[in-house]
Amino acid sequence: MQNLACEMNLSETAFLVKRGQAYDLRWFTPAVEVDLCGHATLASAHVLWEKGLLKAEEPACFHTKSGELTAKKSGIWIELNFPATPAKPDIALDAKDVELALGIKVTVIGRSRFDYLVEAESEDAVRSIRPDSTKIGRLGSRGLIVTSCASGADYDYVSRFFAPAAGVLEDPVTGSAHCCLAPFWKERLGRDGLVGYQASARGGFVRTRCEGERVLLSGQAITVMRGELV
Repeated sequence: MQNLACEMNLSETAFLVKRGQAYDLRWFTPAVEVDLCGHATLASAHVLWEKGLLKAEEPACFHTKSGELTAKKSGIWIELNFPATPAKPDIALDAKDVELALGIKVTVIGRSRFDYLVEAESEDAVRSIRPDSTKIGRLGSRGLIVTSCASGADYDYVSRFFAPAAGVLEDPVTGSAHCCLAPFWKERLGRDGLVGYQASARGGFVRTRCEGERVLLSGQAITVMRGELV
């Protein structure tokens, strides 16, 4: 699986094996196996429905390294039920180290189960980042989430995600990072049911809603390629 993910050379490659009424699900970057991944889970559920392995009204249930995850259709959206991973203060991270790695001013928020979270001064600052992947890779976490409040009305907050230590220089859209971003922005903005925009070169929207120790993430999927391994 790791060799195949390396050959595919995408941020994450998902592998499914049926077990009872559910599926075992694992995710690999080109370099390592990861414990949680949003968009590859979204894509996995989409494929199960599209191929008729699940009925449209049936939820997709997955056994993973992060426990049981589910996905269900909600109109044109797919809603994932994931564990919340709020950031906690971490004095090990120095803002100056992050600023040298990103080229912008930041405020250190803390560390989630997987990643560091820092806040930039503005959406323009987030978009202007020119990351130093070597420096980011030395920070000692899976990845680095950079976020700020949105400057317009189309979405509530903006983010970018860098994980060179895991073989991903910049992820286009990162569902697992929103398990940290959702509770952070819910508390900061004083409301729930938010829309985040990940400002990578490709870009993408993620809808978030917090439910206790879980986060509901909603995104969309479409099949663009099919292949067969021989």
